[in-house]
Amino acid sequence: QVQLVESGGGLVQAGGSLRLSCAASGRTLSPFFMGWFRQAPGKEREFVAAIYWSGGRTYYADSVKGRFTISRDIAKNSVYLQMNSLKPEDTAAYYCAVLISGIFTTVWTEYRYWGQGTQVTVSS
Repeated sequence: QVQLVESGGGLVQAGGSLRLSCAASGRTLSPFFMGWFRQAPGKEREFVAAIYWSGGRTYYADSVKGRFTISRDIAKNSVYLQMNSLKPEDTAAYYCAVLISGIFTTVWTEYRYWGQGTQVTVSS
């Protein structure tokens, strides 16, 4: 079982920055990816970014490429999402998740473990 705890959400003006953190505890099966998803009210959950834990390869949704950066700290079992140049359309609940697989996917139903989510609100 894996537990994920997100932090770092909040209210920020358009053009601002936020850094989300996700701390993992428990045992994971290797290989695996850690990812970030988001869900706005009335919309489907969508992929934001992911990182392959052992190799560090990163993946991004087109909508955040160049603005968001995902990183990991292996010693702390943590993954981070640095969000710059935030836009009102980035407003959503952001979730950390773990994919137990050696093959990457953006399909959220394939991710086995989820955090409780942290709210990001970007005002115009």
